[in-house]
Amino acid sequence: MKKHVISFCALFISTVLFAQNITTASAYFKTISEYYGTIKDYEVDFEIKIEKNESRGKLSFKAPNLLRMDYTNPEEQVICFNGDMLTIYIKEPAEAVLQQQVTPGSAGNATNLSTPQGLSLMSRYYTVAYETGQNPEPLEEGSDEMVVKLILTRKSASEAFRYIKLAINNETKLIRRIEAVTPKGEEFVFDFFDYVLNQDLSEQRFVYDAPSSANNYNNFLFTE
Repeated sequence: MKKHVISFCALFISTVLFAQNITTASAYFKTISEYYGTIKDYEVDFEIKIEKNESRGKLSFKAPNLLRMDYTNPEEQVICFNGDMLTIYIKEPAEAVLQQQVTPGSAGNATNLSTPQGLSLMSRYYTVAYETGQNPEPLEEGSDEMVVKLILTRKSASEAFRYIKLAINNETKLIRRIEAVTPKGEEFVFDFFDYVLNQDLSEQRFVYDAPSSANNYNNFLFTE
């Protein structure tokens, strides 16, 4: 009898210790979101793949909601959000400036997920799970970069993406890759490289003066 009691106690203790080492996907995602909430600003190089199209550049963010993307491919293209107005400058094929007054976090852009506000919205509207498990694994086959992989599945059909996959660097706790798939099956892949945190970026960085030669289109999101 005593042996059975000891065995049961040992099993119970082992189970408790094992459970303490398990972090649920939602809890892990919350820690990442909270960490992003402590970042005052950052700059990071990005690459975007949409079907067969590729682009790259540098993304700048300043809390709470300033965002700018300066592209090197397509050359000189800019996306800038100053907290109130979204401005997009396109050089080719016809030089144009698109402007839209928007609510922060409502643009439905996968890039928003790399901000504290975007992460908060995702936890509200998507169900979070580990893609394979809580242990870090290679970013992709042959890679030595270890990441934790999450998959976010939408709770309602009104969300812009059917599901979103996140790869979070295990050491830095920063988002390394976002894969977002629309209901129509269109896939967006965002890769982020070489973060530089808390440089005390000036708000002037997020004021964009487009070339006067460009054609202007206001409220482009609602123009048919």
